Amino acid sequence: MSPSPFLTLPPHSVLCLVAASSISPGAAKEQRVWAKVGDLVVLPCQLSPQELQSSWKQLYEETVVRWDSHKEPHMVLEVEYSGLLKRARSMMPRASVRKTGFRQGDFSLLIEPLLRGDAGHYEALVRYGKETRRCRLELGMVTGTRMTVNPPGLLVETEPLLLHCNSSHPAKLVGTRWFHNGSLVPVSGRFRSRHWALSISRPTVRDSGPWSCELTYSDDEKVSATFNLPILGFAGPASPVVYAAVGSATNLPCLLNRDPSASGILGVSAHWSRLAGGDLEIRGISKNGSKGSFTLHLPVVWPGDAGQYCCAVSIHGTTITRDVTLAVMTVTPSIEGPVAEGSRLLLICSLTHPRGHEHFQWRQLSSGLSNGSSFEAMPRSPAVQRYYLGSTMELTRVSQKDIGTWECSVHGSEGRLGAVEYELYITGTVSPVPHSLHSTPLPSPCAPRLLRHLTHLTSQHFPNLIHTPN
Repeated sequence: MSPSPFLTLPPHSVLCLVAASSISPGAAKEQRVWAKVGDLVVLPCQLSPQELQSSWKQLYEETVVRWDSHKEPHMVLEVEYSGLLKRARSMMPRASVRKTGFRQGDFSLLIEPLLRGDAGHYEALVRYGKETRRCRLELGMVTGTRMTVNPPGLLVETEPLLLHCNSSHPAKLVGTRWFHNGSLVPVSGRFRSRHWALSISRPTVRDSGPWSCELTYSDDEKVSATFNLPILGFAGPASPVVYAAVGSATNLPCLLNRDPSASGILGVSAHWSRLAGGDLEIRGISKNGSKGSFTLHLPVVWPGDAGQYCCAVSIHGTTITRDVTLAVMTVTPSIEGPVAEGSRLLLICSLTHPRGHEHFQWRQLSSGLSNGSSFEAMPRSPAVQRYYLGSTMELTRVSQKDIGTWECSVHGSEGRLGAVEYELYITGTVSPVPHSLHSTPLPSPCAPRLLRHLTHLTSQHFPNLIHTPN
């Protein structure tokens, strides 16, 4: 009959710890180690490589390991080489040893999880052959490490804050490191560290997310804590640019990264202004918004509306601002009025407030042929589309195939930014009913919405427009 793997004993209190030690002959010096409640902890006891080499035969033939607690003297766990395991009832199933530990000279006791009352002195007695070794240790319990923020609650962008790391570890603090999103934070500039605290001046939305502190003590113990920092501020790019076709409607975005009312913050208001002719012109006031959105709607956009706008949001006495630039796209033909067949025509695509990295592309979206009495639009098909690069498109000899809708689109590193459309007609053709205004969103979820305009655009509409071709 094989031996029973467990021998049930009366209930006992069980103590565990974390350390790294090796067995030394005779009365070993007692080590003091630290552990945290809830961790997987190891009560270490192992032979040195030299002792393992000289004792491998005895380890193979016969080994007995017994762990005792001195808090209330009792046996915590005993293991024989044969596999017989005895342990206190309170240790089931928390205590164990590595199955391969004996032959490798490792007799460490593993306990998971560590309980709050597990503190005190421990001793391991190892017998193999005629040899006896002891491991003595003392466990000091770390009751916990936590991080707090001041002021508490949801923080507003630009308001200074203080992260504080608290630990009950009794040893002397010798080092502190701070991490944001898993990356080490250099303590300079906006970040200042002193002992257990980190101050952040002018925090931004980018400072949101998990922060961790790592405290190092004089006994080489390291403890850490994590805090998920919430910061209320603007969503999207820092200084967005909205590209809109002349004559269209458009929206200027002013969106917070979270809904203030969901965090119990009420009375949030916003006002829009525009820097026009050196004067600050108030364009609109919005209160509370819809889930943190304070978008400004412009029903019709003209070149005179282009420029920089400012959205100022007031939250609990703190005001944060976001600048938005409106760039208006126009098309100016080189021939005013009707275009005769065979003429040379330039279509010039202009953009107010360019950032310098944009590039332009022309393409024919649809074409129409005159049968003398009506205008027939051909279906839009990629197979018949014609493309031209640059802000200026040249038609050396205008013909019937050029009739239809032409689109000038502007592109940047983030993709397509906006577009304006132009309807080309030739003398003698019958003009259809002009297209109505309509809008389409930008493909990028982070970019503002773009509204395109379908209409006849000639230089008569914008006599003062100046454009320099690419």
